[in-house]
Amino acid sequence: MASRGHPADARRPAPRLYLVTPQDPAGLAGLLVPALGAADIAAVLLRLGSGDERGQVNHAKALAPTVQETGAALLLDGHPDLVARAGADGAHLDGIDGLKSAIATLKPERIAGCGGLDTRHDAMLAAEMGADYVMLGEPDADGRRPSFEAIAERVAWWAEVFEIPCVAFAAELDEVEPLVAAGADFIAVGDCVFGDRRGCLTALADVARRLAVAETAA
Repeated sequence: MASRGHPADARRPAPRLYLVTPQDPAGLAGLLVPALGAADIAAVLLRLGSGDERGQVNHAKALAPTVQETGAALLLDGHPDLVARAGADGAHLDGIDGLKSAIATLKPERIAGCGGLDTRHDAMLAAEMGADYVMLGEPDADGRRPSFEAIAERVAWWAEVFEIPCVAFAAELDEVEPLVAAGADFIAVGDCVFGDRRGCLTALADVARRLAVAETAA
């Protein structure tokens, strides 16, 4: 998940997908293989949910080869202390405090991404602290997030000013194209794909098509 360079550079790579798994691990192992083949996925964010630590590590460890053999990174949602034991590539951390407490454990060998950034100042602090990417627009623990217009505006601001990659969270498939147009480096999709009535693979193919169309129009 490297920097794309200055957004004015016409050679910037096309945005890629960042797949956020469901909280419920049931059936995930069997779904990941075809999902990873259905679209160009740069990273998989594994939400471990509740359970004992050994079970969490074993779950992540079992999925790691499936993800990594495709060239994608496996990130844990929190749990930076489990990353090494699970064979993961890094962790996604919540807010400045989460990043501050974990970054020394993860860097430089592993990825330290940061979300839960409520303000522009928080996002800039995360970059200054060495986050490998910032995530903008994801819902909080209660499912709330800013208006989509505010999210797209912040993504555009970030893309204009910073080189550290931005992961923009699409809560609905119709948000993919405007987030690409705003300058996102990666588009995060989760429940809008796994909960799609057409099925996850069809939804992922739809997202891939939308990415291609939006990039062509950019």
